[in-house]
Amino acid sequence: MTHIWIRAEERPNERRVAVTPSGVTELIQAGFRVTLEEDPTRAIPLADYPACSLAATGSWRNAPKDAIILGLKELPEDDSPLVHRHIMFGHAYKGQPDGARLLKRFERGGGRLYDLEYLTDDTGRRVAAFGYWAGYAGAAVALKCWAAARSGALCAPLTGFASAGALQDHIDKDLGTDARPKVIIIGALGRVGSGARDFCLAMGSEVTCWDMAQTAKGGPFPEILAHDIFLNCILANASTPVFVPASAAGVPRALRVIGDIACDPSSAFSPIKVYDCTTSWEHPALRVHENPILDVTAIDNLPSLLPRESSEDFAAQLLPSLLGLHDMAQGVWGKAAACFDEHVSKLGTGTAS
Repeated sequence: MTHIWIRAEERPNERRVAVTPSGVTELIQAGFRVTLEEDPTRAIPLADYPACSLAATGSWRNAPKDAIILGLKELPEDDSPLVHRHIMFGHAYKGQPDGARLLKRFERGGGRLYDLEYLTDDTGRRVAAFGYWAGYAGAAVALKCWAAARSGALCAPLTGFASAGALQDHIDKDLGTDARPKVIIIGALGRVGSGARDFCLAMGSEVTCWDMAQTAKGGPFPEILAHDIFLNCILANASTPVFVPASAAGVPRALRVIGDIACDPSSAFSPIKVYDCTTSWEHPALRVHENPILDVTAIDNLPSLLPRESSEDFAAQLLPSLLGLHDMAQGVWGKAAACFDEHVSKLGTGTAS
């Protein structure tokens, strides 16, 4: 019997979960054994879940070796070997500083990473993504940063919201009755960009939507500097041009806030060169230039601002693939395993990225 172990998220301000109560019911009915770790901060209360095996927070470390550990965000950082098969966002394949360290933990323990970002169908499209809600929440944070920057302040700490409507009301109050910012979105045709666009339009902003056709020339892109807010909604790769060079911070510009919703500043492929580190719920904005102000917000768990809605959406997308876990050599799981093997094989050569 295939054993799925749904771990608690041990990262601060992370309340999402990869499987909803109805999903657990379907998995059990399909013949899976399900263990659910207790997590008092999870957006979906434990009482909503059907009867299944319960375990203490963090007890996945002592789970049976054949259990498949399912989570979302990264594991606590240490150097302990990883012996299990893990499903999560690993952030290990694009040259991130901690990526090789994580892969070496798997290599030492004999475990394997099935990275949620690399679960793709036959067309190469991801089977499950938080993209829409990342874009929606990321646009909200960028507008909040812009509202603060008008008076020279940095954005105040963030908290989660019970619903999208509550988030809209909160940002609307921050913006007040003044004119709304002009926003440019790159990646506007994707899931992330569509969420960002929907939030900005709901706030009454004028929105310029760009995608591959508008960036194919390779830059420079002075149009970005002519907007109040720039939202980056693409996952960059080696062919992605630079959207905001380091020199942009000190030139005349309308641009006051960059919302790097893709949020991969440590990657060599990052198209935004005015900063190199993520921001946080406690400190949402990083001021990279004073006169004129330029703030960057780059939070890597944005959908957790709307944990219930984003969890339900993502879980519904992921469930069909989870139901195929009985055979991990095929389909999306087989491709994810091959991707892991490829990157682990490069560890000894120093080319893992």
